Amino acid sequence: MSAIQKVNLLGLSPEKLIEFFESIGEKKFRATQVMKWIHQKGAESFEEMTDVSKKLRAKLEGICEIRAPEIVEQNISTDGTRKWIIRTEGGKNDCVETVLIPDGDRATLCVSSQVGCSLDCSFCSTGKQGFNRNLTPAEIIGQVWIAIKSFGPMDPNGPRRVTNVVMMGMGEPLMNFEPVVDAMILMMHDNAYGLSKRRVTLSTSGVVPKIYELVKRTDVSLAISLHAPNNPLRDELVPINRKYPIEELLEACQHYLDNLPDKRHITIEYTMMAGVNDQETHARELVGLLKNLECKVNLIPFNPFPHSGYEKPSNNQTRRFQKILADEGYTVTVRTTRGEDIDAACGQLVGDFHDKTRRSQKYIELREVSDQS
Repeated sequence: MSAIQKVNLLGLSPEKLIEFFESIGEKKFRATQVMKWIHQKGAESFEEMTDVSKKLRAKLEGICEIRAPEIVEQNISTDGTRKWIIRTEGGKNDCVETVLIPDGDRATLCVSSQVGCSLDCSFCSTGKQGFNRNLTPAEIIGQVWIAIKSFGPMDPNGPRRVTNVVMMGMGEPLMNFEPVVDAMILMMHDNAYGLSKRRVTLSTSGVVPKIYELVKRTDVSLAISLHAPNNPLRDELVPINRKYPIEELLEACQHYLDNLPDKRHITIEYTMMAGVNDQETHARELVGLLKNLECKVNLIPFNPFPHSGYEKPSNNQTRRFQKILADEGYTVTVRTTRGEDIDAACGQLVGDFHDKTRRSQKYIELREVSDQS
C-alpha cells in the first residue's frame, strides 16, 4: 500500500486553509491558529503548536505536513546581501535562487516564481537556462519563510526581517498566475506576514491579459520590465513584445492603476546596456512614451554574465540618461548593484548551479546558431 500523500499546509492561502479545516470537520478558527504558527512563528511541526489540542495535533500529523523547499546553499555578500539556492520538488538540479537585500531598517526579498524562464529576454542569464516548471505556492511562500527564519527564531513582535517582497527573481510571475497570487495573498495577510500591498511588488515583462486578470484578484504594486522605448528594440530585447507590443502593455498598466482602490504609480524597470538602449535619443523617446502614465523609472545598469554580448554603460552615460528624465519631471532612481560577488545582482540568477560551464557552453552554441540563421 502506498504512503498517504500529506497536504502541505505551508502553501495554502487563508481561504484554502479554512476550506481544508472545514473539510476535516474542524472549526475555521483552527485554520487561523495554525496559519499564525506556520507563518508568524515559523513552526516546523504540529507539536510546537501549544494552543492547539493534542487530539488535533495528532490528527494533523497523520494527514498534513509543513514542508519548505530544501536549502542547498547560502551565500552572504560583502555588502550584506544574502542568496539562497533552494532545491524544489523536481530533483537535485531543479533549483531556484532567492535574494535578500538589506538597506538600513529595510530588507527586500527577491522571490522566484519558476524554475528557469520561457521568455528568453536577451540580457537575462535566467532565461538562458530555459524553462523547467512552475513553482507551487509552498515553494514560493517557502522562500519568504526561509529568509525570515535564517535570522533565528521568529518574534512576531520584534523587528521585521523582511519589509518588502518583489516577485522579480527567476521566472515570469504572470506565467504562473494562481500559485503566485496565492503566495502574495499570504504575504499580505494579517495572520501570516502582514506586508503592505505597497510593499509587495509583482514584476512582469508584459503578459498583458494577465495584468487585466491580476487587478481583479489583488492590489499589489506593479512593476514593468520595459527596457526599451520603442517596439523594434524591445522586440529584440524582450521577445514577448512581439505578441504584446508596448502600446497594449501601457494600456493594460493604465487599466491596472485605474482599478486600484488608492492612488498608485507603476514602476518602470529599464536595464541599461552600453550602446544598445542607453543613448540620449532613447531617453527622450522614453519621456514621450511614458508621458501619460503615472510612473517612476528605475534605471538598472546591466550586470554582466558570461557570453551575454552586452556591456554595462559608463556612470556618466547613466547620469546623462537619468537627468533627461528627471528634467521632464520623472522620479528616477539608479539601482545600486548589490550582491554581485555572489551572482545575486539583477539578471544574474540562474538556478542550475551544478554545471555552469555546461550552461555557458550551451549559451555559446545557441548564440552561434542564432547568428547563422
